[in-house]
Amino acid sequence: MVTISVREPYKLVVDDRDAPKPGPGDVAIRVKRAGICGSDMHILHGSNPFAVYPRVIGHEFSGVVEALGAGVSSLAIGDHVVADPVISCGTCYPCRVGRSNVCSKLQVIGVHRDGGFRSVAVVPEANAIKVSPSLGLDVAALAEPLAVAANVLWRTECTNEDVVLIYGAGTVGITVLQVAKMRGARCIVSDIDADRLKRAKEFGADVVVNSRQQSVAEIVASELDGLGPSVVIDGAGIPSLLEEACRVAAPAGRIGLLGFSPAPCNVSQQEIVRKELTLVGSRLNRRFIPEVVRWLETGALRPEAMITQTFDARDARAAFDLVEQHPEQTLKVQLVF
Repeated sequence: MVTISVREPYKLVVDDRDAPKPGPGDVAIRVKRAGICGSDMHILHGSNPFAVYPRVIGHEFSGVVEALGAGVSSLAIGDHVVADPVISCGTCYPCRVGRSNVCSKLQVIGVHRDGGFRSVAVVPEANAIKVSPSLGLDVAALAEPLAVAANVLWRTECTNEDVVLIYGAGTVGITVLQVAKMRGARCIVSDIDADRLKRAKEFGADVVVNSRQQSVAEIVASELDGLGPSVVIDGAGIPSLLEEACRVAAPAGRIGLLGFSPAPCNVSQQEIVRKELTLVGSRLNRRFIPEVVRWLETGALRPEAMITQTFDARDARAAFDLVEQHPEQTLKVQLVF
């Protein structure tokens, strides 16, 4: 079977291996579509602090159940499924309070254990989410990045009363935009790339701001009767953006961090206290994939246009080169198995 792995930083390997067999409680998925994520690029570049090499990467994938391990009862051979990459213990404090995405024993498929960039992937039964056969498996493979967006908007309590400022019009920003618009929020997207901003407009952004040419602070200052945006989502992870987010957010505003950097930033405690801001981190997703699948199946979300390029899995090197060298041309690149 075709397998795509990172043997060591900067060494992507495409080879053929024997298909894994499902153990007790596991299912084997014949992978059909798999999306390349920024975290896959980080593993390739050696900048993901959690990955252990060598690693079969890939955590956004969908396919058809091919084999069942002993004890599996909720799925049948032939079912269409999408993977939830979050594996948690279910008993630690975060799990008990419904935050399994930050489980004390967290494992992420494609990071801590081998992932879905292979013709057959094995996952625990609970991590194979059934989807309707009428839903394209290409669209189903978008459920995981959309669940990441759902998670940060849950953390920031986004509703139709909110004005949402989104930093970054890449994959993260566009998924957040779609879910926020579905919830009825007004959305402003900031980026430095004109083509990405044009795409954000096509996905429903009410206002787009080229921060190379315009002041984000000035553009958003009139929102909510002069208070500014009530929700700010940082998908870029640039320290200066968090500083600006605290300055432009409305009183009682919420700031959600999806991107991150190890570099420190100068955040004003005075600004946070004066406006009683809420700063939240958001990691992966808190079992949102079944809900996202329902949005996709009912047409509440129509993210097909996110898929900008597809490559045969054996051409993975070319796909990664495109994402790395021309990110402005891509939104979601998928591998076809």
